Amino acid sequence: MSIIKFLVSKTFLKQILLVIVALVVFCFLMLQWLKSSTNHGNFETVPDLTGKSISVAKIELEENDLVMQIQDSANFNPNYPKFSVIEQDPPAGAKVKENRKIYITLNPSGYRKVRVPNLLESTLRQAKPTLEALEFKLGKLTYVDNIGKDIVLKMQHKGKIIQAGDMLSKTEKIDLVLGNGRRPSAKN
Repeated sequence: MSIIKFLVSKTFLKQILLVIVALVVFCFLMLQWLKSSTNHGNFETVPDLTGKSISVAKIELEENDLVMQIQDSANFNPNYPKFSVIEQDPPAGAKVKENRKIYITLNPSGYRKVRVPNLLESTLRQAKPTLEALEFKLGKLTYVDNIGKDIVLKMQHKGKIIQAGDMLSKTEKIDLVLGNGRRPSAKN
């Protein structure tokens, strides 16, 4: 029997037809299994968690068959309560599959601490932008007799002298003691 006669024979054509039918049935069964195992077409709506405490956020996510994943806390936002949600991903109202992780960012308990820069013997003109760049606030300015006009002689926080390298929370006020440009009077 030659190959050409075999390729056009009824036996070969029956085998090809059986393979095609088996392939179609296999594909149909795989698609049905995938549809049921991936919950195709079933979505959960992500709730709005912004401003809510961590315990309330966890309860809301569990009610919607979603999983909470806490990310590192961001910078302190005074518009939200401490340890409340300030950001979430995916955003509120998004449609996601069940058991999807919802990444939330919490508001820390306060501003993070920043090292106080060395401002001693620098001018007020230099000290002010340095403090503002580190998000400190310029507090009360006190002048004392010193030949250097507007030269920083001391730094204070809430009445106590602070040194360069001390740690203070962002947005804290730092008071400066400056020279007024007059020679100190000689004491007898």
